[in-house]
Amino acid sequence: MALREVVTIPDEVLRRKAHKVTNFDKDLSTLVDDMFETMRQAPGVGLAAPQIDISQRVIVVEYAEEEDEKPKSFAVINPEIIKTSAETEMGIEGCLSIPNLVGEVERFSAVVVKGFNKQGKPVKIKSSGWLARIFQHEIDHLEGILFTDRATRIWQPPQEETAELPE
Repeated sequence: MALREVVTIPDEVLRRKAHKVTNFDKDLSTLVDDMFETMRQAPGVGLAAPQIDISQRVIVVEYAEEEDEKPKSFAVINPEIIKTSAETEMGIEGCLSIPNLVGEVERFSAVVVKGFNKQGKPVKIKSSGWLARIFQHEIDHLEGILFTDRATRIWQPPQEETAELPE
């Protein structure tokens, strides 16, 4: 495993629609492992391949609902949101590719994501709350959409607060 550099705005890869993954091989497995290591080191709770300058539809997510709970880890290849809740909720988001800014973003309260694991087996994940927000944020990256595009308000938080935000 290796740490990869997280690209930041205005890098063009962040605005491109990522390419569908067609080869579920050793290179993909290495990419996923590197993404997890890079995300944890950052630290973040999600990372999309375009954020490390790879225009492929790959995301990793790691999140625990409770502080003392072991986080759940997800690697999803070619993820799609196939179902959303009727309810939405506002939340504050940050992004490893947009340092020192946060914003208030409205997201669906719950989503169902389908895709493939790194071995190419189909996966379906039902999520709600912050986990659903993280999935929506990361899948947006694959479409070239940043949280600042969806935010109703953007600001620079005091330094100590940024460590507590998702992504």
